[in-house]
Amino acid sequence: MADTEVYNPYNNRNVGSPMSNVGAFVTLMSCVIGVGLLALPIGFHFAGLLNGIFVLIVSTLLLLHGMHLLIRSMLECSRRMKVGYATYNESVTYSFRQGPGCFRCWAKAGGYFVDLVLCCSHYGMCVVYVVFVAVGYKYIIDQYIMAFDLRIYVAIVGLLNIPFFLIRKLTSLTCINMMSNAMAYFGLIFMFYFLFIGLAPISERRPIFGDVNKMALFLGIVMFSISSVGVILAIESMMETPQDYIGTCGMLNMSIAVVLVSYAIFGVFGYWRFGDKVAGSISLNLPTKQAVATVSSVLIVSAVFLKYPLSGYVVIDIIMNHYSNKNGEPELQKRKEIIIRIGFVLMTTANALLPLNLIPLVSLVGAFSIPLLNLIFPAFMEICLYYPPEYRAGRPKWKLWKNLLLIIFGGFVFIVGTFIAIKEMMESWGRSNVGPYDRA
Repeated sequence: MADTEVYNPYNNRNVGSPMSNVGAFVTLMSCVIGVGLLALPIGFHFAGLLNGIFVLIVSTLLLLHGMHLLIRSMLECSRRMKVGYATYNESVTYSFRQGPGCFRCWAKAGGYFVDLVLCCSHYGMCVVYVVFVAVGYKYIIDQYIMAFDLRIYVAIVGLLNIPFFLIRKLTSLTCINMMSNAMAYFGLIFMFYFLFIGLAPISERRPIFGDVNKMALFLGIVMFSISSVGVILAIESMMETPQDYIGTCGMLNMSIAVVLVSYAIFGVFGYWRFGDKVAGSISLNLPTKQAVATVSSVLIVSAVFLKYPLSGYVVIDIIMNHYSNKNGEPELQKRKEIIIRIGFVLMTTANALLPLNLIPLVSLVGAFSIPLLNLIFPAFMEICLYYPPEYRAGRPKWKLWKNLLLIIFGGFVFIVGTFIAIKEMMESWGRSNVGPYDRA
């Protein structure tokens, strides 16, 4: 055990195009500012104002702790394996093999399952982005030209995604992510003008609790909004100084602090301003045929459009680095990756053509994947990595109890949130995404 402490994985990483701290912060902000933020006001309609703020803060802190737990567990696996970087798949496989017998027999399957959930999570995010961008542009263009079928917009957005998605390196996306962040924040600044005028008395809203039956949808929206596990791990693996990523003043904590404050203010005032008429995306509540509102909508929708390559990067990275045959010619591998990338865009576009309602879709992606990736598996990994020495008689077992609570909470959100989101999706099948969310 002593020699494993000498080995430092950070000193043995081989990163072709490392990412600076600024690039990491920009990319982190890009992966968490988007559709989830715009859906939060309706989430506060479901949860109520005070309850919504409480759940948002607690959920964010739990997800942040889960992310720290995951990264530290992956670092410990790398240290024991004496490699520069162990992927999520490899870390789950290794850690489970150190745990009790019931974990060891599922170690390999656990690694594959993590890859599957990661791919499903980011595939679902990309479908959400296509639907959101298509709905957003339709809402804008319908005001000034004429109404076209939403499926036309979905097809156009899918085709326009192809050239951006052919950018293969994460570091090459930094400029696009910076542009996306700038457009998003400028769009939100313009939008705040409409949020602060015409505020109704707060007593006319739901000041404490909302609809208990919709709380699971709110949790799913929060999960979707706060955490993008695959991108967060990809950024850490590509950093020039990964030791600056976690810690009290690390890139991860700073970005989440900014995001949490922005989310709380935006969610509260968005619901306070529009009340029961709040739409699935608050950009659809902006006044029609007003220059400031149109500019705000265009900036925000365009910013989300530019997030597609970052989210889809995770799926392609898993396929190419974990399951593609690396023994072939580099040019052949490049052509294979291009074909996979184009096929991925076409598949997400085809899924976006289904008559899915945006809010249940966002909640489903968040409730299905984030509890597993951000809470349950990291807790299991830490339990297994420190088994049995940390759990012998006479040793404090607070880590074990803390991890068990994370697993219980994550399991509850996963089961209830996924069930409610699927139920809501079936009930809202075919309803319009444009305008106030239909709760009938």
